[in-house]
Amino acid sequence: MSTTAFKSLSTAMFKGFVRDKMSLFFMFFFPLMFLVVFGLLLGDSGEDKIKIAVTGDGPVVAALDQTGAVEIQRFDDERAALAKVEDGDLPAAIILRGNAIQLRFAASDQVAAGTVNGLVSGVVDKLNLSATGQPAAFSLQQQPVEDASLKPIQYLTPGILSWGISISAVFGAALTMVSWRKKQVLRRIRLAPVSAFTVLTSRLTVSVGIAIVQAITFVLVALTPPFGLKLSGSWYLALPLLVLGTLAFFAIGMLVGAFCKTEEAASGAANILVMPMSFLSGSFFPIENAPGWLQAVSQALPLRHMNDGMLDVLVRGKGIEALLLPCSVLIAFTAVVGFAAAKIFRWED
Repeated sequence: MSTTAFKSLSTAMFKGFVRDKMSLFFMFFFPLMFLVVFGLLLGDSGEDKIKIAVTGDGPVVAALDQTGAVEIQRFDDERAALAKVEDGDLPAAIILRGNAIQLRFAASDQVAAGTVNGLVSGVVDKLNLSATGQPAAFSLQQQPVEDASLKPIQYLTPGILSWGISISAVFGAALTMVSWRKKQVLRRIRLAPVSAFTVLTSRLTVSVGIAIVQAITFVLVALTPPFGLKLSGSWYLALPLLVLGTLAFFAIGMLVGAFCKTEEAASGAANILVMPMSFLSGSFFPIENAPGWLQAVSQALPLRHMNDGMLDVLVRGKGIEALLLPCSVLIAFTAVVGFAAAKIFRWED
């Protein structure tokens, strides 16, 4: 492979990409827009306390406030407190009259009602036991455990980043291939003393470089205070996934580019492949809640495994063992699809 030819082709491809404002928008700002919108909309999801109305005061109210699970809104008038529940503005109201405690809750909001019922019952039982002066028959030890659930921004950043890389690699390879064939650039390259391997690796190098810039941009935006992304200590393990994911989607782009004769057809075919894949792979929402057969289908998609690997190393803190399955699938997918693309590749229409 000629180093001079490789550098010249890579530089020309990179300049062509930078000068194409539409490509810059769809490969950088379009995916980043999804991160910003979803990150802002879902940023506080799961962090809000349950708001309840309270009239009166006493140890029950103080104990509920100390749990940190509810936000107490005080009312002087019982009717005003009950009106908030009846109107659906609050899920429950606690009416205190001396030692008598009345809990009124909205039957329509069963989740919040069940949570409030459990909290109030537990607090009242504990205070009643304390009032008797008798020792507790059972002891409860409470300790937080780091679970596998993620805040929205922790989930969204790896997923939308992987989706953005897939768009960049598929569209970049497909549209470049179709455009060059249509303008007979490939024909001139074929007649020049430049090997097909040099052309391929130069375009692939540009795609990998763009993917790395995308990743840095996404992470820097997500780390800002409005979003609050927290990276794990093994975040650097995302680099192999970036490279292998780019290879897999580049192979898809080459396959699309080999079939299609116009840029419009290539763009449509790439959209048909990438957009459904993004939803079936859990780029925006967890796939675990989907039907079993749909989850089985998603296991055959490279974006699903790239998403899973990114989640594991970027935010869940898993080690290099978490790369074994996703990297293996991405390598195998690249080999199969790349072989198919090479078989049907055409220098000219």
